[in-house]
Amino acid sequence: MPLPATIPVKVSSEAAGYISAAAVVGRQMAPAELIEQILRATGKDAGRVRAVLENGTVVSGAYRLRWIPIQASPEDVAEALRRFPDALPDRPFEPSLCVRAALSGGRAAIDLTRQSASRKRWFARRSFWQALMEAAQQIPLAYQYYSYADRADVYHAELGPEQTRLLRGQAVLLRYSALEKAVREDSYRRLALWVERTTTSGS
Repeated sequence: MPLPATIPVKVSSEAAGYISAAAVVGRQMAPAELIEQILRATGKDAGRVRAVLENGTVVSGAYRLRWIPIQASPEDVAEALRRFPDALPDRPFEPSLCVRAALSGGRAAIDLTRQSASRKRWFARRSFWQALMEAAQQIPLAYQYYSYADRADVYHAELGPEQTRLLRGQAVLLRYSALEKAVREDSYRRLALWVERTTTSGS
């Protein structure tokens, strides 16, 4: 059976721990929009995507989506998935397209967006983000996967004592005091980087 042109979907929050009638929102989704939400949970696996369509429910981030179960053929699911990006394990790291970073291994992950970490302190000649991108190009980065939730390729690196000392020393460049304190004082051993796609780096 082909995928319908639109799919009625009920969206509810998973964060509340229960579902109330007022918290459920009804939406009409195109198949591609629903499948993108499913991909966040399954990855680009046609068999798993087809099973979720038939099951009629998926948790995507903080939300649960429900719809009338869809019996889609393997061919129709495969065709629908062609428009979505594949992982590119050979893609080199491109700092100019990096939009997010996270330092982990301590009490909690330190999340850094390009926007927040690019803000310079008064009279500073460069930002923490610039220092971080320079450091990232000096350490071995391993490609991990394509994130459908973030629409970006994700890279990981293990940080040694020298790299963590360097980042702590550059924390003074951060304009936000809470971020500066976290980068300067927290323990972390891993770096994750999210890099957006362009037409030249993959669809």
